[in-house]
Amino acid sequence: MFTAAPRSFLQSWDFHLSTAGNTVLVLYSQYNSITGFGEACEGVMEKPAEESVEKRTDEAVKGEAALKPQFLTTKEKFHAFVDSEWQGSKGEKASENNRVEETNETPVEEPETKKLKLDAEEQNKGGNPDRKRLRGQNKSRPHTKPTAYDEKRLCLSVLQANRECPFGDKCHFHHNVAEYFATKPTDIGENCYLYDTFGKCAYGLTCRFAKAHTTPDFKTMENAELIKANEGRNAVKNSLSKDLQNSLRKRSVAFKKSEEYLKTLSNYKDKRDQQGNGDARTAEISADPAGGEQRASTEAETQTSPDKQPPVKTVGPLTDVDVIKLRQCEKKTVDFKDKLYLAPLTTCGNLPFRRVCKRFGADITCGEMAMCTNLLQGQQSEWALLKRHESEDVFGVQVEGCFPDTMTRCAELINNNTDVDFVDINSGCPIDLVYKKGGGCGLMTRTRKFEQIIKGMNYVLDVPLTVKIRTGVQEKCNIAHKLIPEMKKWDVSMITLHGRSREQRYTKLADWDYINTCSKLASPVPLFGNGDILSYEDAMKARETGVSGMMIARGALIKPWIFTEIKESRHWDISSSERLDILRDFSNFGLEHWGSDTRGVEKTRTFMLEWLSFMCRYIPVGLLERVPQKINERPPYYMGRNYLESLMASQHVGDWVRISEMLLGPVPKNFNFLPKHKANAYK
Repeated sequence: MFTAAPRSFLQSWDFHLSTAGNTVLVLYSQYNSITGFGEACEGVMEKPAEESVEKRTDEAVKGEAALKPQFLTTKEKFHAFVDSEWQGSKGEKASENNRVEETNETPVEEPETKKLKLDAEEQNKGGNPDRKRLRGQNKSRPHTKPTAYDEKRLCLSVLQANRECPFGDKCHFHHNVAEYFATKPTDIGENCYLYDTFGKCAYGLTCRFAKAHTTPDFKTMENAELIKANEGRNAVKNSLSKDLQNSLRKRSVAFKKSEEYLKTLSNYKDKRDQQGNGDARTAEISADPAGGEQRASTEAETQTSPDKQPPVKTVGPLTDVDVIKLRQCEKKTVDFKDKLYLAPLTTCGNLPFRRVCKRFGADITCGEMAMCTNLLQGQQSEWALLKRHESEDVFGVQVEGCFPDTMTRCAELINNNTDVDFVDINSGCPIDLVYKKGGGCGLMTRTRKFEQIIKGMNYVLDVPLTVKIRTGVQEKCNIAHKLIPEMKKWDVSMITLHGRSREQRYTKLADWDYINTCSKLASPVPLFGNGDILSYEDAMKARETGVSGMMIARGALIKPWIFTEIKESRHWDISSSERLDILRDFSNFGLEHWGSDTRGVEKTRTFMLEWLSFMCRYIPVGLLERVPQKINERPPYYMGRNYLESLMASQHVGDWVRISEMLLGPVPKNFNFLPKHKANAYK
């Protein structure tokens, strides 16, 4: 008979009870060296407990990474250590009060410990009626506007060479710089990254590092040498101009090539309707029985083929541009062979993060998924996803849509107004919002629309067109092998295959055997494999399948130095200080990209916290009992080799905020954060 243990004890352990006759089997999902363990369990299962210790050292627990026993600890001990050390480093009671306020104001708790995923037979034996799983996104999370962090900002007229404010006494902002500085939050640091890099800070007096470039009489300093060295440099491309935005809003942008292609689609539909009725076609053939039928078929062939551009009426001399379309072989080419491809990651795959990955050896980068309809409407937030840094030598953008007209126009818009090396179609997005409209994975089951979208985008683009797909929609019904031969006929330049179906999302392991089969079908078109790559050993196994390259997604979020590991074929036991330097680089890149004022600082912090919700899953190589760490293995509670390493291992959002405060200063009083992706999504 099983004796009840104290509640605190049960919370720190995962018990799975399965009865077989009169025997009770207790499976431990964690083994922790708990003080007083013998007293708590005295006389209760002493022998099984001893056996579990021996088993722990010999083999890893199912679903959990195997760590060296000396580093393992309990949830209570871990958080007690992290909290005590943090308060000790602060050396003041205010931090404790802030911690209490944070827990009271922020409705965020640490995710529940993952329960073991049982086989179907074990689930039937257990008879648990509540089989609802926590997964997906925190859709109801609070959104704080960036402007809410500034109680009273400095008027723009003061920033712009002290010109006269057009609102006069009715203006709600500060005009007295001394008063503004008295109410402004304290500076984060003594050195401004923007001033040290470019010789001038565009945010001037509102910068959170303003003392580094402000004189005692509140004048902004400039470094003439650095300004001259950076003269004419355009670090970020693909910004949306006001003229283009206004034209898009007024719907006055001309899409000539798109209209030509869409006209062929409508003509083809009309012809098909006529052939269904049979009246018009019969009349045309009977009018000229000798050669009329051949003429009709030729005309239909001309109209239905989007590759053949209809004759264009011109004024003046006739040039090749007027009548000859750029052939597929004449388009700009990209060498995709044996490249490491950083996946387009929604929210986390922003420009500063891509710059970090480029430093570690990523060959190909791609912007976050952008909705084609939002781009056509000129939405600034959507166009921000297309921005490209000068360090991204091979860069593409990914678009999502479900109709040929919007996707074709969007491709022409990108082709004419941005600098990209390729355009990618997202037909692998599993979220309901996209799938139910027919986009994302929905395109895989709508082959006629899919074909029209690919052919239309190819018709208007001067750069290669790539496609990202999954194995299929249903878990045990793969359809990618049927689509790939068709996509070869549609002149796709590269295919990326994620080895899971839509139903699987990110659960279970990626099917690399199926990816290998599809890579043979795709040849000579390059096919990239995607799924479960977290070490160079995983990458070596992936290369054995015959894929042309690898796309890395969550692996780059957990450890962005994975690109270096793969290229150098080694396990990098990176220190906690080196990882903090990576986060410092990200914060500097974020301040450059989003701004060094309060709004930019808090936006940088938010994206850093989103990244830390993945980065906390990394387990240092020196702590592992079995190398390498697998992406589907969750980390147990463990003590790092120093305090910073332990802090970075925390899965509590409050500890992520502490890490951000090391780099970006204390959070505002009304700061609130809930991860977009649930912290227990990996479990």
